[in-house]
Amino acid sequence: MGRNLAARIGVWSAHHRKTAILGWLLFVVLAAGIGGASGMVEMTNAENGAGDSARAEQILSDAGLSHRSGELVMVSSAEPDGWRTAARELTAALGKTGEVTGLAAPVASENGKDALITFEMKGDAATASDRVQPVLDAVEGVQKERTDVTVHQFGDASAGKWLGDLLSDDFKKAEFTAVPLALGILLVAFGAVVAALLPVGLALTACLAAFGLLSLASHQLHLFQTTYSVMFLMGFAVGVDYCLFYLRRERDERAAGRDAETALRIAAATSGRSVLVSGLTVMVAMAGMFLSGLLLFKGFALATIIVVFIAMMGSVTVLPALLSWLGDRIDAGRVPLLNRRGKRGTKQSGRIAGKLLRPVLSKPKFFAAAAVVVLLVLAAPALGMKTEELGLEKQFGSNSQLAVAYRSISEAFPGGPAPAQVVVEADDIEAPGVRKALDGFDKVAVHRAQNVAEIEIPLPHGESDLTELREERLPAAFDGTGARAYVTGEVAGSTDFNDQLKRGILPVFLFITAVTFLVMLFCFRSYVIAVTAILLNLLSVGAAYGVMVAVFQHGWGASLIGSEGVGAIESWMPLFVLVVLFGLSMDYHVFVVSRIREARGRGLSTPAAIDEGIRRTAGAVTGAAVIMVAVFSVFGTLSMQDMQQMGVGLAVAVLLDATIVRMVLLPSVMALLGERNWRTPRGLSRLPALDHSEPEPGPAADPVGTGLRG
Repeated sequence: MGRNLAARIGVWSAHHRKTAILGWLLFVVLAAGIGGASGMVEMTNAENGAGDSARAEQILSDAGLSHRSGELVMVSSAEPDGWRTAARELTAALGKTGEVTGLAAPVASENGKDALITFEMKGDAATASDRVQPVLDAVEGVQKERTDVTVHQFGDASAGKWLGDLLSDDFKKAEFTAVPLALGILLVAFGAVVAALLPVGLALTACLAAFGLLSLASHQLHLFQTTYSVMFLMGFAVGVDYCLFYLRRERDERAAGRDAETALRIAAATSGRSVLVSGLTVMVAMAGMFLSGLLLFKGFALATIIVVFIAMMGSVTVLPALLSWLGDRIDAGRVPLLNRRGKRGTKQSGRIAGKLLRPVLSKPKFFAAAAVVVLLVLAAPALGMKTEELGLEKQFGSNSQLAVAYRSISEAFPGGPAPAQVVVEADDIEAPGVRKALDGFDKVAVHRAQNVAEIEIPLPHGESDLTELREERLPAAFDGTGARAYVTGEVAGSTDFNDQLKRGILPVFLFITAVTFLVMLFCFRSYVIAVTAILLNLLSVGAAYGVMVAVFQHGWGASLIGSEGVGAIESWMPLFVLVVLFGLSMDYHVFVVSRIREARGRGLSTPAAIDEGIRRTAGAVTGAAVIMVAVFSVFGTLSMQDMQQMGVGLAVAVLLDATIVRMVLLPSVMALLGERNWRTPRGLSRLPALDHSEPEPGPAADPVGTGLRG
């Protein structure tokens, strides 16, 4: 243990606590201040796409033909032509705003009861949502004056405005709900205000610093608008957990009669090491998302790597400095009823865990089989998983104003809200063959100076129409002309994004499984433990997938969380959940197996080591799992469907991982394997071993040769 890096860092921080604490605060202030001043740069449509749709967007961008934000307003009446007066008033009101262009005459539906007015917002589409409010007011004003008609609006700017406001409200809700929840759980766990505040404070400051660094990084790697939410979700949960593991071990050692100096040294050398190993594993696993080929996942990877790294470093540097400074004042602010539980929490949780483990270790075959069956049953719905890039009409629920407008316009004017946009690029857009091909389409805009043309084509039957357009209609029209035609739009973008995900998920999966195997192999010098970790992770991920499909694709029990089935899972969700869960599960796995290995290193038999290791970690794992489940569940209550899917999927996976997997499946499988758990490959036997034993109390245990006194 004398050469344990985490122990060296912890002891140095305790010796130089003023430097560690002030350095942390200075780092957080500078990172947050500079990053906040620089602002975040969001990715463009071309950067967020893949395939032909991304190519089409890039052609328009390179030609300086950035999209204008299109809007649709439908006026409906009970009788045919009953909409005409309202439509005239609406057209006039829209023109007076000075924000619209290309305002077209109303087009009647087949039954004559509806009219569709189309127009575009002036200026750059990226800022249209900031300027759309006068248009929304004009539409709302006509609706209030004309009670004989119904007005629905849907478009890029109006939806963007809705989305921006909602994301802002949701992020505030998540922040102001998750933090008190975590604080309350920690208060119950420790029974003291200061001990509860410490992990929350460090997690929040880690998130704050990460926000600033991510904003700076976004100037090089552009980000998706929900990346900050993902960062907070991961950073807060992981930050609290890492501090909890460290603090809980220090409290356990103090309760066992160790002096403050020795307790902190042991916590640094054991839990500190586990934090470093699990943190590095999470970061490397997240790096797998760079192999997806999509900028969205590269942003997610960067965000989570930054926040996990900062949370990890805070836990092994400033936390021991604060513990050294606080000493027994860590128990300040004791809550009488809770303090009793806090003092006895470890023993109590250990007794409960011992009672649960007794039958598991006595009949490991039965419990291993039962746990696997439960997880496989939960995973079964995942076999029918369907993914798509959920449109805004599905993101906010079927009864939202946006979804109702989209559905109403689609029914009256099929293909209207989500037409395909064909971008044609040619060496000479005015060449006779190209002009003849373009004349075969309606709604064509030719940009002679850029040698680019845009064609708008309705897709009333979605993907089937898109396939026909790409494989038959466009090749037939432009074959032999030398022109190149690419299709973009909502349907095309979703299809291309899904196709790229299918190509990218295999290399990502292979990368994270290889990384998990190698880290666990090096950490525990056992290929059996490494393979077991991967298999347990896959069962957890499969069960999470199954629950997500059951709830959000099929709608089973969705109403219980205020959601609904939308027939599909958000296209980026399976890959994201896979990577995150492979990373996060290492928190528990490394922490628990390290404690088992500690006991085995002291000479206990494998069954006895399993029993002691799980009993001693039960309190910390339970507390960490409850906090993670609570934080993730908050995201499951937000307004957007993808945030709900992410929150519920991660919450379910962590809950299963901390209960069925860690309390039943892991001990039963390790009991069945017996001494085979600790088999070291011949080639690894010469490498330096990670010491999993506790340092002895007293000066000899000091990793740097000096005590913590002074």
